[in-house]
Amino acid sequence: MTVTSSNTKIYVLDTNILLHDPLAFLSFQEHDVVIPMTVLEELDHIKDSKKDVARDARISIRAMENVLKDATPEEMSQGVSLVGTTGGEYGPRGRLSVYTDLLMAQESQVFTSNENDNRIINVALDLQQSHLENEVILVTKDINMRLKAKGAGMGKVEDYRTDQLVDDIKYLSKGYMTFAGDFWTQVSDVESRQEGRDVIHRVPKSVLPDAYINEFIVDEAGTFAGIVEGIDSDFIEILDLGVERIMSRQAWGIRPKNIGQAMALHTLLDPHIDLVVMTGPAGSGKTLLALAAALEMVVEKNMYDKIIVTRSTPEIAESIGFLPGTEEEKMAPWLSAITDSLEVLHKHDESTSSSMSYIMEKANIQFKSVNFMRGRSIQNAIVILDESQNLTASQLKTIITRCGEGTKLICGGNLAQIDSNYLSAVTSGLTYLVEKFKNFEGSSTITLDGVVRSRLAEFAEKSL
Repeated sequence: MTVTSSNTKIYVLDTNILLHDPLAFLSFQEHDVVIPMTVLEELDHIKDSKKDVARDARISIRAMENVLKDATPEEMSQGVSLVGTTGGEYGPRGRLSVYTDLLMAQESQVFTSNENDNRIINVALDLQQSHLENEVILVTKDINMRLKAKGAGMGKVEDYRTDQLVDDIKYLSKGYMTFAGDFWTQVSDVESRQEGRDVIHRVPKSVLPDAYINEFIVDEAGTFAGIVEGIDSDFIEILDLGVERIMSRQAWGIRPKNIGQAMALHTLLDPHIDLVVMTGPAGSGKTLLALAAALEMVVEKNMYDKIIVTRSTPEIAESIGFLPGTEEEKMAPWLSAITDSLEVLHKHDESTSSSMSYIMEKANIQFKSVNFMRGRSIQNAIVILDESQNLTASQLKTIITRCGEGTKLICGGNLAQIDSNYLSAVTSGLTYLVEKFKNFEGSSTITLDGVVRSRLAEFAEKSL
């Protein structure tokens, strides 16, 4: 291939990069991008499969075809300019080329086996050898492949980070800010006013310089709990929730066991919040709180018409077609967390199973597959999206854009339990959701810390 200048870097992309972000080859600015023939073969194999990533494979193939459709074989191997493909003046300015690794000389191959990963590494190593004046970088999300490439002599091997909003989930917004000690000992300049039963404090922005809308404010002393209601250039308005008052709230007989659950329950029951995102470890009460709040608002307060429950399904069940029964019956095994929570909520009833059946009919609880959400318009409903850490940003967008007037979306997930082969904690759609919506006045995020399921679960979460 022909390289523009010695300052130009050459990025060799693995298949998983294009499955993770189908338009990834457009994200390298002035640098050149090489797609090994092996990658095209893998995309071809995946595009007709029944896996969810088949759609991403087709998108990537079509996007590359738009760039390369008028190119001659020589131009494809030398590199076709990406200028003008997208982004205007801020778009890519490098070249896209296809490397035919099958024609590579035997002596230049480090790996002689015909495995796809090895063939892609061979391409990167060959380019590194033939373009000494340029920096050649292999980009893959496969950790083992990165190790193999480095062991084989590859100078630069990287993960794809263009799409990451945070470098580490420890920097992810928690949805609340904790003050050391007592809040009022650190805040002297404050204006307070009463609006009905609510008290709103107006404090200088310098006290909370990084605060965002709907962020909770608590102190370690347990004397203050509030939520950011408004922000301007100089001041922040905080609604005083009161620790005792917020801890005494309940939904469907469930009371919060800690301040984190209390804050989550407050946002769940707030009709002005359209999106609630709950993250936290297994056993922190995400699903139970979501279901209790949903039942309270649908059955007791008649604020919504129905409850729709959905979740990402494991790869083997993406189509859910192999299971017998209706859509709801097919989804039931994957939504056992909901039925377990329903059982907990009605365990003291005379007949738990009868209560569960009655409530499921009364609240119009519907189990739906994520795959069947596309094209729908959901009105005046509560949508509970469980296990959302396994969804990509694109899949989450598909679900969120289905929510019509009067619909509340509750997303729950644990970023430490990602089952997808193509996602990590920092690239999960749930991480995107937290970061992208934290300044949206209609959303709220809460990270639940404590494990309240049992002392066994709590010990396991801390120790294993």
